[in-house]
Amino acid sequence: MILIPGRSSKQGTSLNKGKLKEEYQTVTSTLEVNEDDMIRLGLEAGDKVKLSNEIGETIVSVKKVLSEKLPSGCLFIPYGPPSSQLMEGDTGSTGMPLSKHMEVIIEKV
Repeated sequence: MILIPGRSSKQGTSLNKGKLKEEYQTVTSTLEVNEDDMIRLGLEAGDKVKLSNEIGETIVSVKKVLSEKLPSGCLFIPYGPPSSQLMEGDTGSTGMPLSKHMEVIIEKV
């Protein structure tokens, strides 16, 4: 599947409260999954999954998202420590690690 890490309003507001606060940690460790993919993968909201690629792996909770908001085959997670575990160090001279369209394997834990 394709993982797209990015900014979200909840990630931004919880960041202002502090990275060590429960709200930030919850927001940044919640993976959004298309509702059809949830059925296909046998997942329910709140399940834990392992995401892995050639860089690393992380374990996160899943949240169902309507098909109109996230295409099948794509996953979204707000930037944070879990998503960073899957990113290369290369920034392409931008100062931000290359993080879009990462191929990942998703497995129910």
